[in-house]
Amino acid sequence: MEFSPEHIEELLSILKIRFEKNMNRHNGLEWAEVQAKLEACLISGSEKLWSLNEMERTGGEPDVVTFDKSTKEFIFYDCSAESPKGRRSICYDREALESRKEYKPESSAIEMAAAMGIELLTEEQYRELQKFDKFDTKTSSWIQTPSEIRVLGGALFCDLRYNHVFVYHNGAESYYAGRAFRGLLRV
Repeated sequence: MEFSPEHIEELLSILKIRFEKNMNRHNGLEWAEVQAKLEACLISGSEKLWSLNEMERTGGEPDVVTFDKSTKEFIFYDCSAESPKGRRSICYDREALESRKEYKPESSAIEMAAAMGIELLTEEQYRELQKFDKFDTKTSSWIQTPSEIRVLGGALFCDLRYNHVFVYHNGAESYYAGRAFRGLLRV
């Protein structure tokens, strides 16, 4: 995707401000290294900046949470306080969407994530995110669901209540105004 130089500068500025404001999420990492990696994506024609922009555009407030030494990738998670507003009221996946006879949501978490070029968080990643701050205290987020649960019609979601992460199940076709999904992007 093509971005104007002004748009790229604005996105990098937003990411830098968020990075510097939330140093507890990425101890030992330097913004200059992250920026160099993002600028390399521009040069290589990678879609990673577009994916980060989509995370930002839909209200995810992406931020670096770790660096994978084995792959040499920075890992961005959606760090908005509540589930991203631009991704709410969606069911879990295409199969669930097609199973609804009426009142179909516009999309599904799996499809939106794929279209954005990101992955849904796993339960472990969701719990890891909660170590940095309190997320989803009024909303909830779909997470990757094991196939043995999904094949039976269910899907998993998480939230934070009473200072504890809860993992719940719902029919994969269900959707709520307060439920979206959180994703991650490797850059």
